[in-house]
Amino acid sequence: MKAAVYQRYGTPDVLEIKELPKPVPKEKEVLVKIHATTVTSGDWRMRKAYPFIVRFFNGFNTPKRNILGAEFSGEIEATGKNVKFFKPGDPVFGGSGTRLGTNAEYICMSEDDAVAHKPSNLDFEEAAAVSFGATTSLYFLRNKGNISSGQKVLIYGASGAVGTYAVQLAKYFGTDVTAVCSSKNMELVKSLGADKVIDYTREDFTESGGTYDLIFDTVGKLKYSKCSKSLSRNGSFLAGAGGIAAFAQMAWTSVFGSKKVFAGMAVEKKEDIVFLKELLEQNKIKPVIDRRYPLEQIAEAHQYAEQGHKKGNLVLTVQHNNQT
Repeated sequence: MKAAVYQRYGTPDVLEIKELPKPVPKEKEVLVKIHATTVTSGDWRMRKAYPFIVRFFNGFNTPKRNILGAEFSGEIEATGKNVKFFKPGDPVFGGSGTRLGTNAEYICMSEDDAVAHKPSNLDFEEAAAVSFGATTSLYFLRNKGNISSGQKVLIYGASGAVGTYAVQLAKYFGTDVTAVCSSKNMELVKSLGADKVIDYTREDFTESGGTYDLIFDTVGKLKYSKCSKSLSRNGSFLAGAGGIAAFAQMAWTSVFGSKKVFAGMAVEKKEDIVFLKELLEQNKIKPVIDRRYPLEQIAEAHQYAEQGHKKGNLVLTVQHNNQT
């Protein structure tokens, strides 16, 4: 099978297309023939080993996980003998989490992992652009922030892969949403349901005097010390891309004060993918795709993603031939 592989950390040029053996599903696994996958902020950070702590997770000198990508859509090609809920030919979508490996023609997944039947109203490219952004938003807003109807929520970085889903999910949960993005993306964010949009190049929301029950920083650009005054008395700061400082603040606020900080890595679960499938089919949320690239142009996709200005998601399309 074709796969986008990297053997060392560095610029997008370290990525190359190689032929690898096609994986074989175990008893409880399905073999997915991937039709579309994505490049996320997590992918280019892993490829670049940025921040440095990535090396402690993925290999200090050379990467242990040589195939990036954590989202996919495709169809079941084969199943292990104990698989109950999928059969060959089923269209599916989902995420591989920290295992990565979706920037390839095939991947094996346990049927209990974050994989579900593809939403009937999405094509493969749209379905591939769901798992990372939507599950991350769901994890922080619902699981950590305990979002509830009537709250005031601010989404910082509202036009990215996580932010576009965060705006839509916050509206689904019945909150008043303030979105922060650049001027060129304001109309997009409004179309996703934001009640108010702030252009961060012209206005600093922390100086406006407004307060919020939840502040969700999807891009790792905010500091809790500056945002705390914009939180309500029992408000929470959700550090969706938080580093070491955010974890230290989370430990501190867990003991002192009524305002809390939550950081960490979203865990993709099957029940969350199924829940998102239902919302997608009900048109409660929708994917936003900025650009599409063939898998062979993954280096170009990484270069664009690393600039930090993409709107929603970058999709990689995977073309198969009869020899794979």
